[in-house]
Amino acid sequence: MTRRLDGTVSLVTGASSGIGEATARALAAQGSAVALVARRKDRIDDLAAAITDDGGNALALEADVTDQKAAVHAVERTVAELGRLDTVVNNAGVMLLGPSVDAPTEEWDRMVAVNVQGVLYVAHAALPHLLEAAESGERRVSDLVNISSVAGRVTRVGSAVYNLTKHGVGAFSEALRQEVTGRHVRVSLVEPGATSTELGSHMRPEIREQLGKRLAGVQRLEAADIADAVEYIVTRPRHVAVNEILVRPTEQEG
Repeated sequence: MTRRLDGTVSLVTGASSGIGEATARALAAQGSAVALVARRKDRIDDLAAAITDDGGNALALEADVTDQKAAVHAVERTVAELGRLDTVVNNAGVMLLGPSVDAPTEEWDRMVAVNVQGVLYVAHAALPHLLEAAESGERRVSDLVNISSVAGRVTRVGSAVYNLTKHGVGAFSEALRQEVTGRHVRVSLVEPGATSTELGSHMRPEIREQLGKRLAGVQRLEAADIADAVEYIVTRPRHVAVNEILVRPTEQEG
């Protein structure tokens, strides 16, 4: 039986667009107060206003999660201003594809910083609060959802470091799940396939063109499709933990 999230507080990183924005809207619609964490303050201000206009409660928090102090501050402000923390969605990420030979290593640094360190910093800061919510909250369960990628399962040429970061997120998620699941903190992994978001816009133009050709003819997922998976995970009864969901477009082969 689906249980609404009334009385709970959620934090979503990368909330300024795409999957993060759609997830924040979905959680707010389920009754959760939502902390919106992203670098683009104007975007999350607009999203907070839209959620409030729809009868929800949202807090816009400008932060770069690759800065540990900023990540910790975002979590602490969420708890201080919204009162608790029940759900965290680690969604912030970058995808900078291309051959490894002669690659600009600043792209590698950026992916490791956002996709790995950002996830770790937010999770580390949030875990004490998630453990407290699971122990003493009305629902007696809390959730950490890490957004990975099909690249966390399938490796391919031109995706070596992106694969590395997303495989790492999967390994961290499963090891952490084993550590805290007995205390009713559910750790879940969502692995989207090709999805229509701004993720590809950060790539070099020639790499973006190659990706477009590879996915030609594939009807991509929408951000709301992934938000729907997150919503499903966090609204399960206390005794049900959804550990992993891989979501591909029907036409995507790999």
